[in-house]
Amino acid sequence: MSAPSGGIPRYRQFAGPTLFQAGFRPFFLGAALWAPVSLAFWLLLLFGYTAAPTAADPLFWHMHEMLFGFGVAAMAGFLLTAIPNWTGRMPLQGWPLAILWLLWVAGRVIGLASNLSGPLLAAVIDLSFLAALLAAVTREILAGRNWRNLPMAAALALLLAANTLMQAQAIGLAETAMGGVRLGLAVLLIMIALVGGRIIPSFTRNWLAKRRDARLPRTFGAVDRLALAATILGLAAWVAALPPMIVGPLLIVAGLAAATRLARWRGALTFPEPLLFVLHVGHGWLGIGLAMLGASELWHGVPAASALHALTVGAVGTMTLAVMTRATLGHTGREPTAGIGTTAIFVLINVAAVARVGAGLAGGGYQFLLALAGVAWIGAFVLFALFYGPLLLRARAGN
Repeated sequence: MSAPSGGIPRYRQFAGPTLFQAGFRPFFLGAALWAPVSLAFWLLLLFGYTAAPTAADPLFWHMHEMLFGFGVAAMAGFLLTAIPNWTGRMPLQGWPLAILWLLWVAGRVIGLASNLSGPLLAAVIDLSFLAALLAAVTREILAGRNWRNLPMAAALALLLAANTLMQAQAIGLAETAMGGVRLGLAVLLIMIALVGGRIIPSFTRNWLAKRRDARLPRTFGAVDRLALAATILGLAAWVAALPPMIVGPLLIVAGLAAATRLARWRGALTFPEPLLFVLHVGHGWLGIGLAMLGASELWHGVPAASALHALTVGAVGTMTLAVMTRATLGHTGREPTAGIGTTAIFVLINVAAVARVGAGLAGGGYQFLLALAGVAWIGAFVLFALFYGPLLLRARAGN
């Protein structure tokens, strides 16, 4: 399994808009625009400056859009770009890609305006995107006989199930929304552990080797397998809502295992290259968040909200921006290195994570830290849209 960091093997002749030439283009741009817009709207709701046009509870809508709006869009861009590298088949492009992206857009619009459309229509349209993405990804993996990446299709199937649980509550069928939130977040975190565990040491090894540095990351082995198993087991127990005395220790062990795994990848040596160092930071948030989530099950002094935001803003937010910047540079023919603007993106997303985690832990200043976290999150993604949006809309350099 590899990240989409280089050129796609081949393209069909395509005379349409550059935006629909490859999957990373519309979905990375969509994720980068929706992340700040949806968060800004949530802050306006939270501080009482506007009313919600959505039929769902505002907190429900916020959680849903962070997972199944922003998070799934970034995952779609990654998978639709990586799969041609894995299978050697043509990438999805043109009208099929445009229709898939428009389904995602429609889900965001109608979900926000579900007071007008009704929750049932909003649920059907929103779920249709994930169903179509699952069908496209599964077809390509099976057609390419790329069996080792079938877990990617399984992850999408679980995300579809998680979204269905959330939508079931939205239309009044069952009280299953929080189960959907837990399952959806767990899938994204396991994806970070799986994919990150392959690309981070690989990219680090290549970067250090070019500099003739013999202090290379450890190869994949027993420590990695145990860390992945601990992460999956801990998150599975959390999703199943097992007793705290079971879930807490499992998640703390998972966090410590993730940190041990990370320590073997020589991350400190990559500090001079922010585009690579940020991947280590993102995986570091995974370990911190898992350990905090476990601690929150056992001690009231660790708020669950802080633990969850270490995982969502810290791990998901940082890793998403790290992969989107690197993949966009590589696939548009640019040098994979971070300038001042890209470094600012990485700083802002980590300021957002620290502030949001700290808001729950600090004795005072909750609203200030919450606002700071929101502004930093919005700033990170606005900068990505400003710096990388033009690259996503233009043809690959040298073409």
